[in-house]
Amino acid sequence: MTSHLSQVVSVVLLLLAPVLIRCQLVLPVDCSDIYHQDTSRPSGVYSIYPIGPTSAVQVYCDMASEGGRWTVMQRRMDGTVNFYRPWDHYKAGFGNADGEYWLGLENIFHLTLRRSYELLVDMEDFSGNKVFARYSKFSIDPESFGYRLHVSGFTDGGAGDCLSVVSGQKFSTLDRDQDSANGHCARSYLGGFWYNNCHKANPTGVYRWGADKTLFAIGVEWSSWKGHDYSLKTISMKIRPLQ
Repeated sequence: MTSHLSQVVSVVLLLLAPVLIRCQLVLPVDCSDIYHQDTSRPSGVYSIYPIGPTSAVQVYCDMASEGGRWTVMQRRMDGTVNFYRPWDHYKAGFGNADGEYWLGLENIFHLTLRRSYELLVDMEDFSGNKVFARYSKFSIDPESFGYRLHVSGFTDGGAGDCLSVVSGQKFSTLDRDQDSANGHCARSYLGGFWYNNCHKANPTGVYRWGADKTLFAIGVEWSSWKGHDYSLKTISMKIRPLQ
């Protein structure tokens, strides 16, 4: 009886094997995989699996900018999501893929562990002007190393370079101070990011409306383009595998 049952199980597994293999093959790790499955797919919200088959997470895929295939890891556009959050939120991710969100440091780490990625940062001011910054290499270390940032290979699309100065920095949040400053950058500038002493970019800052000198440098900022007293209308950080 036991032998017969084992034979039945073996046959079932043999029959299911091609199906299981196909299921594994079609689970996209990032938006580049989704693009290669169907190059006609438009920009929009898709599910990816950065850590494995049980790790489904929704992201916005930019299939248009600079050749497409971009997995958006951070996006600000209307101020509907609060980005002044503790470590666990930044680790897991938060927000809505069809609006403002943060993909999650653990997801980002696993993506950059699997493949070599480049980074594109798109931004727009309240007058409709659009610029970008691009980096040919982007990765982060595991949580045990503070999700330390590694970024290099800057190309200027009008925005200037605000990230090279924080390459090598650990991630900081309101409840975990890992920056190089004497103070607490995340608390001082109301965000969560790779701060140095303290920031040239603060894409997770408070969503404000353009130029505002009321409170210094707490807005959604990219200082090499608009300075520390201008909060951007939109900014998105997106990654894709190198060719």
